[in-house]
Amino acid sequence: MTEPEDDVQYVTLHGKRRAYVKKGTGPALLLLHGLACDHTTWSPVIDRLAERYTVIAPDLLGHGLSDKPRADYTLGGYANGMRDLLTVLGIDKVTVVGHSFGGGIAMQFAYQFPERTQRVMLVATGGLGPEVTPLIRLIQVPGWFRAVGVLTLPGIRHAETFALRTAARYGDVGPLRKYTRDLDEVADIVESWKDRRTRFAIRHLVRAVIDWRGQIVTMSDRAYLSEAMPMAVVWGEDDQVLPVRHAANAAELAPDVRVDLLADAGHFPHKNHPEEFARILDEFVSTTEPASYNRARFRRMLKAGVTAPLGPMAAVAVAEARDEASTPA
Repeated sequence: MTEPEDDVQYVTLHGKRRAYVKKGTGPALLLLHGLACDHTTWSPVIDRLAERYTVIAPDLLGHGLSDKPRADYTLGGYANGMRDLLTVLGIDKVTVVGHSFGGGIAMQFAYQFPERTQRVMLVATGGLGPEVTPLIRLIQVPGWFRAVGVLTLPGIRHAETFALRTAARYGDVGPLRKYTRDLDEVADIVESWKDRRTRFAIRHLVRAVIDWRGQIVTMSDRAYLSEAMPMAVVWGEDDQVLPVRHAANAAELAPDVRVDLLADAGHFPHKNHPEEFARILDEFVSTTEPASYNRARFRRMLKAGVTAPLGPMAAVAVAEARDEASTPA
């Protein structure tokens, strides 16, 4: 699940070692991976994007090759960590791209540090509705930590990951494809959970954003602030982790958002269709002006809040995206 060590660099912030990959030159892109993943989730697109951009893909604290301490695993804590990493790397402003849980961090980063955020792209993101797969909700249930410790013992873990990878390989045809497409990623996650420090970090992270009813954190109360910042949403139509209908929520909350739904893609559209994803991201950056932070404007927006319904644009945006996704190339 990790690249060769020589592709990874390290920096110590506040006594905690953080791993990251930095490639390319040009405008900066900060790529934030999802729950229980690491920077390698972006491997299919990093080199493509690095041809035109400076790409920074970190392992979030508690993930991958970064430290896994007893620490702050809230969205705000992660946003602070990303600000500090960019500061050490000498990067002032970025377009933030967040996948799944990383989308929640991207939104939090943009909210906390608008002066450093040029654009936001959310990929199959959390924070747009309460629904989430029951497998993630189970993580915050008492006893999960011990149960997964048993399930990731060497012999059991090897049988599980073999079964998952086999199902991904041979189920990649016909009607089962939408359910088996992401099982390779699930196998990588199960493999990573053999490390009790990783399980500890994931449990605390999930408890900060999910309860038994689903996702706690939402962008709905602050979505009006997106008026001052370009935003795009990308989703796979066959996502089994977070429902694709959440893309409609983004379009409803922020009418100017760009929505792209990718056919024949699951929870990892950037891995299912890397060339198309890189094209969409490049087009988003190339055709939008970077946000320019204005404190007086931000103050006015905060004081005004949501003054009126944000319009019936969700159905139109998502319908158009579906039409494009289903049209043969």
